Amino acid sequence: MSETPRPNPLTEVYRDRWLLAVHKPAGLLVHRSPIDRHETEFALQYARALNGGEHVYPAHRLDRPTSGLLLFARDPEAARRLGQTLMAGGVTKTYLAMVRGWVPALGLIDHPLREEPEDRRRKGEPQPVREARTRYRCLATTELPVAIEGYPSSRYSLVALHPETGRKHQLRRHMKHIHHPIIGDANHGRGRHNRYFAERFPPGRLMLAATALSMQHPVTGEPLALYSEPEASFRQVLSVFGDPAAMEAACRGQSD
Repeated sequence: MSETPRPNPLTEVYRDRWLLAVHKPAGLLVHRSPIDRHETEFALQYARALNGGEHVYPAHRLDRPTSGLLLFARDPEAARRLGQTLMAGGVTKTYLAMVRGWVPALGLIDHPLREEPEDRRRKGEPQPVREARTRYRCLATTELPVAIEGYPSSRYSLVALHPETGRKHQLRRHMKHIHHPIIGDANHGRGRHNRYFAERFPPGRLMLAATALSMQHPVTGEPLALYSEPEASFRQVLSVFGDPAAMEAACRGQSD
């Protein structure tokens, strides 16, 4: 007796003759990686299934624990043009993140980052330092009556992040750099805060989601703006900020 095929975990957000945009859930790799050799399921194969079994070309990547918008080209020429648009800085990306502390209203993080090799076995080797810039805007703040690091209460912010460069783990490393690490970030975050939210909203997750993308269409030249609502596990944690309708409006407002 054959096993029932697993439902496709990707949700289609946009499709035309040249492009396919999907929402990737947290926990799914985009493609094979030397870090996770044992994995057998990838967003790339599920996107191919949505494309009728035909090959697709990922325009960018999302880390495994990051959920949200993922864009593919549907043919080699579209992939070439899309790559040129990305290299020219013609794509604006928006991410939502929940971070520790109260973040200033808006700002620019201009902090170079040393490259992180894909293969952990090369971690000790010298790596080049690249320029890296992230703009941010604070959307909401909250203060919870819980003592986590010796204070009687704990503060958090919901922020919109706009990376102007595309370095590996850029958003997570930049938020750590300004002392506002992303909740759920095991490598760059604060363990006690991560554990508190994992216990309150099990099983816990990285509070980073790619929600919006805008550019001129690489083939037609027309404006293209895509938006994908954060998945349920992300929205559940946002309940600490209060009114869900207000949070949804704030999140959508960053895609305009």
